[in-house]
Amino acid sequence: MLIDTHCHLEDYDNLKEITEEMQDGMMITAGTSQTTNEKVLELIAQYPNVYGTLGIHPEEVENCKEEDLIYIEKHIMDPHIVGIGEVGLDYHYGTETKEKQKEILKKQLLLAKKYKKTVVIHSRDATLDTYTILEELDMHDTKMVLHCYSSSIEMAHQFLKFPMKFGIGGVITFKNAVKLREVVEKLPLESFLLETDSPYLSPEPHRGEKNKPSNTLFVAKKIAEIKGISLEEVLQVTSASAIRWFDLGRKI
Repeated sequence: MLIDTHCHLEDYDNLKEITEEMQDGMMITAGTSQTTNEKVLELIAQYPNVYGTLGIHPEEVENCKEEDLIYIEKHIMDPHIVGIGEVGLDYHYGTETKEKQKEILKKQLLLAKKYKKTVVIHSRDATLDTYTILEELDMHDTKMVLHCYSSSIEMAHQFLKFPMKFGIGGVITFKNAVKLREVVEKLPLESFLLETDSPYLSPEPHRGEKNKPSNTLFVAKKIAEIKGISLEEVLQVTSASAIRWFDLGRKI
């Protein structure tokens, strides 16, 4: 079974085709703003194999209103809403909104603790601040995913002090993904969840094309190659992890 634990399905015109390509697999589509959170709720009601998370992305914090966080809390227990996300910190284009990002992240982490929901975290050029906030809020009782993990094996071991999984997507197939390959090689398979971040970050051999959830298979194949195990084992273990981590209520 294929499970794409992180995609953005609002960006497709041919969504029926996209979801059918996954056959009996599942997708978790992530909200990033008030507009996309509303779309997530529409999609999970329309497609039985689509689940969702609701959140405010760090690049959206300047537009975030208190009502947007109230909206997330109002819908966090809706059927097929399985987490808070995509939330986090992103300093890649500068730190002008750094304090606002931290404030909005903390509020959403506390929501996750309150409702015992899994958190999907975006951390770009902000690894130490992300880790510090998780320690500050004592997130040791809350399941979390570091989406599109890009830091070192050393930091991965630090993050594993929390209930943490690492989202592995198409980047693992890129030739320059040296650090990520080391993480995949050295950590147990149970540490990882498959994702695409569709429509972004298409894996080889489709790099440069619009990504889609079914490309999760190429990610799984690369992990199998790196770890020297079968594709079937990768799919079995990562799917079981995703079902448990997001309480998807399915059996393999």
